Amino acid sequence: MKSKKHLLFPKHQKIMEQVGENIKLARKRRKLTTIQVAERADINRTTLYQVEKGNPGVSMGAYFNVMRVLGLQDDFLKLASDDELGRNLQDLSLLSGK
Repeated sequence: MKSKKHLLFPKHQKIMEQVGENIKLARKRRKLTTIQVAERADINRTTLYQVEKGNPGVSMGAYFNVMRVLGLQDDFLKLASDDELGRNLQDLSLLSGK
């Protein structure tokens, strides 16, 4: 099965690139090599390179495992935790009685 290319708008791609850069900086601050992190995350170095570039085609599990190795697994819980839009929509629905 041929994999699909993940297309993002430029502003969203920038967010992914920032996430990748943050992960790379976290690895370097810990003075860990790409080999060490890749082995501990049970991924190959090419995948780690793609994570650090913010590639949207890399699985969420790979991102999580890299963050786990860096001790940042709890940051994953922050994803979508502050759903302001969802709460506003819910409040509108409650106010309108529907």
